[in-house]
Amino acid sequence: MADARGLVLVVEDEPAIADVVRLNLAKAGYGVHVQHDGAQALADVRRLRPAAIILDVGLPGMDGIEICRALRAGEDWTPVLFVTARDDEVDRIIGLELGADDYVTKPFSPRELVARVGGVLRRTKGVPGVAPQTVGALTIDAGQRRTYAGEREFALTATEFDLLAHLMRRPGQVFTREQLLSEVWGYSSVAGTRTVDVHIAQLRAKLGATSPIRTVRGVGYAAESQ
Repeated sequence: MADARGLVLVVEDEPAIADVVRLNLAKAGYGVHVQHDGAQALADVRRLRPAAIILDVGLPGMDGIEICRALRAGEDWTPVLFVTARDDEVDRIIGLELGADDYVTKPFSPRELVARVGGVLRRTKGVPGVAPQTVGALTIDAGQRRTYAGEREFALTATEFDLLAHLMRRPGQVFTREQLLSEVWGYSSVAGTRTVDVHIAQLRAKLGATSPIRTVRGVGYAAESQ
């Protein structure tokens, strides 16, 4: 099985959809393991250590939201991309608040899904040769994918890290939500600007008083020293 780009765990209870996703991921060079059962998927994550997880929200028994909650509660920050049949903003926000990195709704283009997985995985890789950057009390190290203030280190999802790094690379510059969707996520109106707001709220909750993120009313966000 081709796995040059890493192993993706696909948790999907509809065999036809799972097969289409598996074939497209394999064609793109990923290793793929398909799991139809939510509870078993948790065991698979621990056993297989996948590079990313494609997680159906509407699984019978233990659903995707419960799985993501269990992973994050256990300090497992494997990138998660939610898939759901429901285009419901409340579900989407709950998923993002639990630490999902991205979100697509059915029906979806298999090619788009593969591209989203690639985007999430690119956000997990360090950037060699880039010096750590500090804004206020907070330092972000893109080379080692670390975020810290003094001796305290913060655990961020791949998307949270990339969003924060993007803001901190240009202190004081104000970015619109549309710019952030395009430059961090790699697409624009598909996800909606609420996605940016949810991730900013999560960053602020995790970083607390060290957060350098400022809201510019009617425009967007910037990273500035307090």
